[in-house]
Amino acid sequence: MAGLILGIDIGTTSLKTAVFDQKGSKQADAVVEYSLITPNTTWVEAPCGVYMDSIRKCLEIVRQKNVDTRQVDTVGFSVQGETLCLTDENGEPLRNAIVWMDNRAGEQAEALRAAFGDELCYEVTGQVSFEACWPAAKLLWVRENEPELWQKVRHILLLEDYVIYQLTGKYVSEGSLLTSTEYWDIRTKKYWPEMLAYLGIDEEYLPEIRESGELVGTILPEMAEALGISPDAKICTGCLDQAAGAIGVGNVKPGIFSENIGAALAICVPTSKLTYDKSRQMPVHYFAIPDTYMMHTFTTGGMCLRWFRDGFCKEEIQMQEVSGLDSYYLMDLEADRIPAGSDGLIALPHLQGSMAPDVNLNAKAVFYGATLKHTKAHFIRSIMESLGYIICRNLESIGAMGLEVKQIRTMGGGSKSGIWNQIKADITGKTLYLTQSSQDTACLGAAILAGVATGKFESIEAASESMVQIKKVYEPDPEKHAIYMRQYRKFKMLFEALEPLYNFDAKDSQ
Repeated sequence: MAGLILGIDIGTTSLKTAVFDQKGSKQADAVVEYSLITPNTTWVEAPCGVYMDSIRKCLEIVRQKNVDTRQVDTVGFSVQGETLCLTDENGEPLRNAIVWMDNRAGEQAEALRAAFGDELCYEVTGQVSFEACWPAAKLLWVRENEPELWQKVRHILLLEDYVIYQLTGKYVSEGSLLTSTEYWDIRTKKYWPEMLAYLGIDEEYLPEIRESGELVGTILPEMAEALGISPDAKICTGCLDQAAGAIGVGNVKPGIFSENIGAALAICVPTSKLTYDKSRQMPVHYFAIPDTYMMHTFTTGGMCLRWFRDGFCKEEIQMQEVSGLDSYYLMDLEADRIPAGSDGLIALPHLQGSMAPDVNLNAKAVFYGATLKHTKAHFIRSIMESLGYIICRNLESIGAMGLEVKQIRTMGGGSKSGIWNQIKADITGKTLYLTQSSQDTACLGAAILAGVATGKFESIEAASESMVQIKKVYEPDPEKHAIYMRQYRKFKMLFEALEPLYNFDAKDSQ
């Protein structure tokens, strides 16, 4: 089949590829996992070469599924944010990539906060504060701790930039990835001069700024040969993975809210204008559609259910080994026996702190309201409901900013559960849509952007119409919504009441 589009999703611990035709039908996909390097508790790195090697391995798997990858003539990307690759003048890596979750640069983040202030950070970059995981702080760490290496740096690249360079020999970047570097100005769509001066960076070391979904160029002949795709394949800019996922479920215009429950719960709401949160809790990102933005944040998600499964659902795990039935499916069946509201049991799922709009990195997980009546099934359902309450809390915060949400699109591992999807619809009171490619949304979003860049589609909206297929619609139950609203009020009261204790424990541990 001619004219295939390759979507590449470069995640934290795995890389996924999916090949689509122009109607959005997936021809084949493949996943390759890789390990991170963690020399101490705050460092997280990966060899820069692992990413290109994983793309090659994925395409080998795709060919084994009887797809002729030589028909791939368009390539797009969905990429993790904040991961840095530093290279010399020849584009050769000078060190391992510093992965987004790396937190070594705490002192440098404090120095940036002292120099500029978090309020200015939010105004210029859309990020609510200077943090160790953002690239600006990481670059300052490298300059201060690896001075000899720093002198050799000639190209400062995000992960997408590095992969595109490998494929085309060109240095380009785009706004959805640059937003969270904290050296890019979201208002002007240019690099932030004052920050570059503070970091000691010459702008010529940074990539040319493009929009998402732009044609970069034709693949280098040697790379086409190595990957086994068309020598005429067009390489296009992609976007942040969460933006790609939003596009992959058709979240391409205001009024749609997309949520992704994987290990984390991530939310994305596009907006046609740059809108700030007066309480400075909700970060603003540049979106993958030119001159549009997105409210985007994340917090503890599906890992809470996994934590409970691993610790308290040994029977379900054993049954999976014997029968082949997925342990999460068995947990779904148990949760479905429990009424809405879990008979008063409420979970706060903050195993790793709480993020926007209720930021408290000291927050802990809590179960409240347990009685002799409550069973394991109640606890399972209460965890599912707790993620629904966090989605509701984000909707509430976004509404306070004047942004209207009419529908929800779901994706990620959590979207596999019909029971969980219905819970989210009932809690929020919004219609929830499950798409056909809910597990491939990032790759599909990358493919859509690339298809637009190469003229296969007139626009992202037109491509979405063609390639995003609705699989199922979940309508909210008004009676259950009323029950959940009472529980939701208690959920918010519980978090507020516990904040002094969270902060007390944090001081006590210092």
